[in-house]
Amino acid sequence: MSLDEKTETKVVETTSHEHHHKETFFEGVTARYNKVDPHSYPRRPDETANRYWFRRLGQIKPVELLWGDAENSELKRALTAFQLVFVGIGAIIGTGIFVLSGLAAANNAGPAVTLSFIIAAVAAAFAALSYSEMASMIPVAGSAYTYAYATMGEFVAWTIGWDLILEYMVGAATVGVGWSGYFVKFFQVVSNGKINLSPKWTEPTVKWVESPAQISYSGNYLNVPGFVIIMLVTLILIVGIRQSAVFNAIVVTIKLVVILIFIFALSGFLDNSNFTPYIPPNTTGDWHFFGVPGIFAAATTVFFSYIGFDAVTTAALEAKRPQRDLPIGILGSLVISTALYLAFCTIMTGAANYTEFKGSPVPASVAVEAVIRRSGKNFKWLNILVAIGAVCGLTSVLLINLLAQSRVFYAMSQDGLFPPFFAKVHPKFKTPHLATLTVGTLTAIMAGVLPVDFLGNMTSVGTLLAFFIVHLGVIVLRFTRPDIERRFKIPGGKYFSLIFPICGMIISVLLIAVAEVTTIWRLFVWMAIGWIIYFAYGIRHSRFHRDPIARFKEGEKHMPATTVHDDAGYQVQEYDRVPETHQADPNTHRI
Repeated sequence: MSLDEKTETKVVETTSHEHHHKETFFEGVTARYNKVDPHSYPRRPDETANRYWFRRLGQIKPVELLWGDAENSELKRALTAFQLVFVGIGAIIGTGIFVLSGLAAANNAGPAVTLSFIIAAVAAAFAALSYSEMASMIPVAGSAYTYAYATMGEFVAWTIGWDLILEYMVGAATVGVGWSGYFVKFFQVVSNGKINLSPKWTEPTVKWVESPAQISYSGNYLNVPGFVIIMLVTLILIVGIRQSAVFNAIVVTIKLVVILIFIFALSGFLDNSNFTPYIPPNTTGDWHFFGVPGIFAAATTVFFSYIGFDAVTTAALEAKRPQRDLPIGILGSLVISTALYLAFCTIMTGAANYTEFKGSPVPASVAVEAVIRRSGKNFKWLNILVAIGAVCGLTSVLLINLLAQSRVFYAMSQDGLFPPFFAKVHPKFKTPHLATLTVGTLTAIMAGVLPVDFLGNMTSVGTLLAFFIVHLGVIVLRFTRPDIERRFKIPGGKYFSLIFPICGMIISVLLIAVAEVTTIWRLFVWMAIGWIIYFAYGIRHSRFHRDPIARFKEGEKHMPATTVHDDAGYQVQEYDRVPETHQADPNTHRI
């Protein structure tokens, strides 16, 4: 069949609103990915209200329309591949290595927390492969939210977007609490214990006990350092993405140097007795605490440590060559971070007994002090360096988490699911300043009030849910849109490669299942709140609901002159083009 005949056939099939082709279920599913038909989005004359609203929940945002959004973006493209790797490292290495590593060892796994990090790394590696393939196809802000919109429809996209809010905002609050702990520790070490900041103004207002679940007033007023640092980072993000990237590169370099010094300085002062037993036996009857099951329970907690590489994808609209550089940023940051995690945890649990980390938000300092007591060596300088490195490391994590959160708000607001002011871009700085300020303020309040253990578990479960959706999205697009160019593709061929996302989905579900029951309930409550907001506001203000034809018209700004349209003037055939973000010549990117 000639091209003209194909085009004529498509026009006949799609321009009629009154005659519908009786297609099979599989043909219907495939058609909604392979055809970009604006007329399929509004309510049909013979369609009941209930059927229309139910159909709307599964309406996708075509990949080509996402490309158009990327090309029309007002955000400034300034990030290189090297900077994206630093963005990933900046987000990954922080709370997990400086705070949660000690808590997971003391509460769940003992010295075997290293195995927990390996399990979490495997889950993260599967997710990184799926994120890389998605990012090479859809280099658009929004991360898992955008990928879900392109593969599973608006309702799933909202659900995962709301989940990302939990991941990034609560994650940043967790980091703020940890930052405050090392900030206080720094002054204690430098002054030889003479400067002790009052816990009433440096610790959270709320106290949380996991088992039995109990929340109570801690007697403290507000975690002021955590609140203030989050607001300062928020202001840095508002000023501009290039300035934020430079600041991030500086603090990431400092924390990497400090971590390497910590590893090499203490490597000769390990006590082998601290590794015995390597897997402490379970004595409580609750399988979450020690034994082999405790390793997996700890893996759920330390999985928070790997949150960050997905944040690289939220900066897609600010990357110079997103299709090539995003996979480099994702995989490069994950490999470097995993190697440092394993070395750091081995040194930490060998330097101090795992029981000494109980309740401490500064496990690295606990390890240094244990070596000082045992060996008599003057490691005060190392304790100061650790505090500085932790403060810098946690600051970079704050920066990237808040960056990612504001970009998710920006993407969802562009689609009408959030109020439009979140999508406003500052005329001078070219950043979504209102979204950034809102996110930063809410996060600062959470950091000032809530404790680190309450926040950390919530973030891990939310992240695992996002990873599950991305894995599923890769599988869906492999079968529905095999025509889309993939600069990065999961290795293994057409079918064998699907083992990776399938295994990733299974691991994500298993890690969610071994989380604390109260943590899972909190996730369900959060999702219920999100669904109420969606049905009360989002679905009614969605731009695909209010004016889908006009929404598609926006994507035609970069369409070639040969694009076929119907009698009403709207495009009805597949987009046959290479978007600017997919061009091979990097000089064609808008900067």
